[in-house]
Amino acid sequence: MKFKIIKLVLFVGLLSQVVNAQTKQPNVILIMADDMGYSDIGCYGGEVKTPNLDGLAKNGVRFNQFYNNARCCPTRASILTGLYPHQAGVGGMVGNGYGDLSEKAVTIAEVLKSNGYATYMTGKWHVADSYTKEDIHNWPKQRGFDKFFGTIQGAGSYFDPFTISYNNESVDLKTTDKFYYTDAISDSTVTFLDQHFKEKAKQPFFFYVAYTAPHWPLHALEKDIEKYEGVYDKGWDILREERLKRMKKMGIVPKNTKLSPRDPRAKEWSSVENKEWELQRMKTYAAQVDNMDQGIGRIIDELKKEGEFENTLILFLSDNGGCMETLNEVEKYIDSRELTVTLDGEKVISKNIPNLMPGPATTYQSYGPSWANLSNTPYRKYKKSGHQGGVATPFIMHWPKGIKNKNVLKKEVASIIDIMPTIIDVTNAEYPVNYHGNKIQPMEGLSLIPVVHDKKLDRDEWFVEHGTNKGYRKGDWKIAYSRDGDGKKWELYNLKKDPTELNDLALVHPQKLNTMKERWYEWAKRVKVVRK
Repeated sequence: MKFKIIKLVLFVGLLSQVVNAQTKQPNVILIMADDMGYSDIGCYGGEVKTPNLDGLAKNGVRFNQFYNNARCCPTRASILTGLYPHQAGVGGMVGNGYGDLSEKAVTIAEVLKSNGYATYMTGKWHVADSYTKEDIHNWPKQRGFDKFFGTIQGAGSYFDPFTISYNNESVDLKTTDKFYYTDAISDSTVTFLDQHFKEKAKQPFFFYVAYTAPHWPLHALEKDIEKYEGVYDKGWDILREERLKRMKKMGIVPKNTKLSPRDPRAKEWSSVENKEWELQRMKTYAAQVDNMDQGIGRIIDELKKEGEFENTLILFLSDNGGCMETLNEVEKYIDSRELTVTLDGEKVISKNIPNLMPGPATTYQSYGPSWANLSNTPYRKYKKSGHQGGVATPFIMHWPKGIKNKNVLKKEVASIIDIMPTIIDVTNAEYPVNYHGNKIQPMEGLSLIPVVHDKKLDRDEWFVEHGTNKGYRKGDWKIAYSRDGDGKKWELYNLKKDPTELNDLALVHPQKLNTMKERWYEWAKRVKVVRK
């Protein structure tokens, strides 16, 4: 009898271990690119070699109507909180008192940490007003992350970035480090994961991996640039046409999609001077995306090695559309040290100078509107704009244990406010009413988990505002206002008939325009859109 009881106890214990193993909370990795266009990666029609992201898409779900908030800071604040960026305290760009992550909002890390998760971050923060140690109340460690390695400010050199930090301490780089920021983000992510599996293997984790690639400056490793020799020789005109053809075949855009006109600042490729320099710009940009994908592959390998790949939800997106900035006044935004001297003391030339080949640390360039136009194929306009070229992003979800559909393309209109609710749903976490003595605003978004299980998202509206650029979509109709010309007026489009916003219907349907404008202003008042 005693022997039977012992066997029963052992059996119950073993069964408990099996049940616990089967019901372990899923891990979550949120990966974001910086200033990457809608169609740059392979699984959205681009030429860049991204086998790891393509693999996640092939074995997961892609969205083709997913929206961000058109620029770095607002997108990051919204992703982290599940709120519109104005509610999160970062409607504009942070720094100099213009924005700071609100204490009336909670981050994903704060919520999941309160619900038993280990929380990690690598890469770009860019939602704190202060970049110095005199005020760190809104740095990652203070907003829920157990460990952090990355930069507090927005842009910077890939070979010697300003505000590089480990937790709350500055990191002093040495010339012998052979530092390249994209690799450093990927490798520190793998290191944090390795430490987690050694020390906290039974604890689920949330990891926010915020790459700066391919944000300017055009800094890349020669081995990665070499891969793109000859790839872009046809020039932006033919390449945009070829991308659109692939995108239609893949179902990324509808069959009736027309290619937006070449940017007026771009010449016809056949008449372009300094072709070698122009090609080097795009090859370097592609190399930056390529290196990021390589790093994502190393992260995936670490998950597979530890047997956690199947139980990890991986999300991937970009913070805004391709960037056409020419860096004419870059000194206003970037620490002067980065713009004058490299880590090993060489002079930096911080201008887009034809025939000065970008890539090494001694240069500081961008790829400009001509190539950004390719990145955003088939759309027009760029980062900052409420038009499609500014706000449309690739979005990939991969989770073998939770998403059984594979290589599926979802056409639901969704946005970054939906990321927090999705993660809350997946982890069964409890979203707080109060946190650290502050009453917390309720989430604005909706979980996307029903969508990946073939249900409709119970919402057909999307809103954006940044720097007086505005946008609102309801169903197939969209209004947009951009401050960069075009008469600075509201425009109206039917995206079902005109996916690339080529035919402004504002004068044809004035009542529709006015109704949508009124709705946008109702939203703006509710979320406290203000300009200082």
